Amino acid sequence: MHLTTLVSKAGQKVAELTELRAEASEADYHSKSRELRTWKFRQKLYKQMKAAFENAGVTDPPEKVYLSVTGSTSLRVTFQEPTRNSSLIITRYKVEWSHSETFESRVGVAIVEDLKKLQYAIEGLKTGSLYYVRVSAYNAKGWGPPKVSTPPCATPSRWKECSQVKLRQKDQSQAVQQLLDQVKAPRHRSFFLETCTVHTPSKKLSVSRSLKYLFQNTSKFVKTLQRGVYLAAIFFYKENILVTSEDQIPIVEIDSSCSGSDMQEFLWFSKLSCMWKDTQWLQQGMNSALSSSSSVLQTRQKMLLAVSQLQGALGTQDLGQVHFEPIKDKLGNVLILTIKELRPSQVLENVRWIALSKLHNYRKSVSAFESFTALDQLFMTLKDKLDYHLRVNQALPPGLYLGYLKLFSSVDQIKVLVPYRVPNILCHTKIRDNKNVSREEWEWLRNVSSPTDPTATEGNAGSSVYSFLEGLRTAVKTLLQQLDVPLGQAMDFRLYTQEVLEFGEAVSFLLLLPPSDDVCSAPGQDGHPSGFLTLPLQIFELGG
Repeated sequence: MHLTTLVSKAGQKVAELTELRAEASEADYHSKSRELRTWKFRQKLYKQMKAAFENAGVTDPPEKVYLSVTGSTSLRVTFQEPTRNSSLIITRYKVEWSHSETFESRVGVAIVEDLKKLQYAIEGLKTGSLYYVRVSAYNAKGWGPPKVSTPPCATPSRWKECSQVKLRQKDQSQAVQQLLDQVKAPRHRSFFLETCTVHTPSKKLSVSRSLKYLFQNTSKFVKTLQRGVYLAAIFFYKENILVTSEDQIPIVEIDSSCSGSDMQEFLWFSKLSCMWKDTQWLQQGMNSALSSSSSVLQTRQKMLLAVSQLQGALGTQDLGQVHFEPIKDKLGNVLILTIKELRPSQVLENVRWIALSKLHNYRKSVSAFESFTALDQLFMTLKDKLDYHLRVNQALPPGLYLGYLKLFSSVDQIKVLVPYRVPNILCHTKIRDNKNVSREEWEWLRNVSSPTDPTATEGNAGSSVYSFLEGLRTAVKTLLQQLDVPLGQAMDFRLYTQEVLEFGEAVSFLLLLPPSDDVCSAPGQDGHPSGFLTLPLQIFELGG
């Protein structure tokens, strides 16, 4: 064995140096003494290592071996190193899975050598089959005894496999896309025809239009608000913002009156953020319908015209997201905002970068001689609005969450309660890192009367749903505490059990509902706890 060899060689070296020192001259005596002390120390160390190795045994089983169902063909096992370990270092772990509780025949085995990530995803399993899992650790003395997982077995499955579940049609998104393509198809044909008939006759027309934009684009921007409806485009990067040559945020007029400030028209405008590139097509459709005296069409045409002016002046189609509420002042002005984070490498026309602090100071000196307008409100709250824009584009970490649906109604709209820190998602708290809800968990959830029922976990202490029950119960308590709802009222709350809400490949939600009479609060009952805000439902559907 290697340690025995080292001890033997160190002993030989000590004996050899002892003889050499005895015969050494006075000049060499001290150097031989230093070398002898070094080898004696090595000999002692090797002996201690050899004794420790001989007295050590295999390692204890891993701790906290947990098994979870991550899909219809996969399981995941997580574990921790033994709390009582021998003096020998663990170098790897072994994960085994079998259809048999005694592991007489193994279905598979895997070696985990990444000691920083003590988990393993078992994939390629058969849906509906029962698998037992155990984990063992290895050190220089060999493999230690295995530890059976908790629960000891699990069945790969998903909630969608329950017979009572009515799944959404898989081709819904495709159907919507087909409808959109059908609507756009005539646009493409008419657009190319119009392009050919309008721009082919002469090059002079395009040159004159270019000259016109050269001299008019910058003058289109509004400097002061004069009782009307306006559109402002805010482009930022970190602490910098794009402004015109006159150090103003690019603003154009939508309407010289306040007739376009209706909430429904604002919500319609907000949807344009999903199709900025189609503004010209929409304008063409509006133009053909302007023979109608509809004020709604006229207002929307003015909105589209303002968007086209900004797009042409800035040389970009994408104006970003529409802020969830317009700014209004006592003078009758309404200011609608679009916000987009822009990289410095992206170049726009007729604008330049300026520090946000300089812009704020400039506006304070200007507004000192003016009435307090929506523009002043914008500058006072601009940092907050930029922070909101960053928060609304955050993604949740992977996992299963418990969400809470609470609505507030008014005369012209419905609002939904959302957390201030993540306004693009419902009020929520995390249940666990694993987003999948297994068939067994879902069947229990559909049959239980209430997640806070103290009898819900009776007889389940060793089952695969036990940790799910405990996690859900803890999440309900945490969420109600965040919402300032007394825990005594939890028995009246309900879980939505028609489906698990899935957002992408990594995040899923269970939905907690208040009593049926409290799902939507009437006007005058729109109070909400601190740390939360209400968004118009249509804005929330667009992602905040």
